[in-house]
Amino acid sequence: MTIDYVGFGMLTPVAIMTVDRFPRHNTGAMVKEIKEFVFDDAAIIAGCLSQWGVATGMIGTAVGDDPRGHALARQLEELGVQGEVRFTDEYETPIEVDVSDRRGARTYFWQRTPDMLATLDTADLSLIEGARLLYVDWYDGETHIKRAMEEAKRLGVPVFLNLEFGHKDVNLLKRYARYTTICQAVTDAAQLGKNKALMQTARKLLNAGIETALITLAKEGCLVARGKEIVRVHAPKVKAVDACGAGATFSAGFAYGTLQGWGIEHSARFATAAASLKVTRAGLEMFPIDEIHSLAERLRVEYLAFRDNQFHRLGKLISVQQKVIVHESRKLVKHAAESLNPKKRAAEKSNAQPRKRKP
Repeated sequence: MTIDYVGFGMLTPVAIMTVDRFPRHNTGAMVKEIKEFVFDDAAIIAGCLSQWGVATGMIGTAVGDDPRGHALARQLEELGVQGEVRFTDEYETPIEVDVSDRRGARTYFWQRTPDMLATLDTADLSLIEGARLLYVDWYDGETHIKRAMEEAKRLGVPVFLNLEFGHKDVNLLKRYARYTTICQAVTDAAQLGKNKALMQTARKLLNAGIETALITLAKEGCLVARGKEIVRVHAPKVKAVDACGAGATFSAGFAYGTLQGWGIEHSARFATAAASLKVTRAGLEMFPIDEIHSLAERLRVEYLAFRDNQFHRLGKLISVQQKVIVHESRKLVKHAAESLNPKKRAAEKSNAQPRKRKP
């Protein structure tokens, strides 16, 4: 079976707990729900895509040869994610605990040691051959993910990199850009919805040589740029229950659109809708594709262009075009109404003829 998506990165089981409010220090809180899944982002995306019918594989860190590690391997198998899960006696399987409150905030506790990440350096990369997309995460470290990125480039497989704030290091960005096709990033200002900051970040990624730049804005949506085409998709207002994995769900949505051959607007709409729906319930059970499409079609989108080394909104141009269309439509409606009223037309014709003077 051909694998379309391959994730490369950290493997860890996670317990996601939802509470009404995160407790103060040295106090407690009643847990509303507990959901278990496989993290980190590369594995989340593999699980999401698999639920949407995409053939996925995972090249991950080794896990402990213990009940928790074997449970993780079974969970990946149940999700339909292909790839060998390696076991080790050098350490116990790590675990992540995430606490989400009803405001959509999350607090996480994770284990991620150099010994665990070093096992990526000996992982078998053969799954990449024949794949249509490789995903890597800068959190796993340049020294560990570079080998997979180089292999993907050698095989002609596009690379999707989650760079987060890593673009602030210009030299790091340049090194990654050589292998990256799609790059997802954020900025402090972008998270607050500052359009200028997010546009500048997108342009920085494109100027580095990356083909497609994704700037995520949490509850504000996203901006996606490819060449001179830029779209800004606004997220809908939803009641947040669990924000854990929302960013990875967005990545999965955009990856899905890419694998389907969609344009950036279609993919960005789908990704934004998928992430928005995800936060409305705990865990990482994905909504059906038709429900995501239904929401995606209703999202507000702005179109922008990059000219003369500056970003320009096309919203006003579109509004002018719409006014012209409305004006022309009104003229056509008026003409059609008059043509259907023969008495009025005859009266107008009579009034238009010059009257003869009396002798």
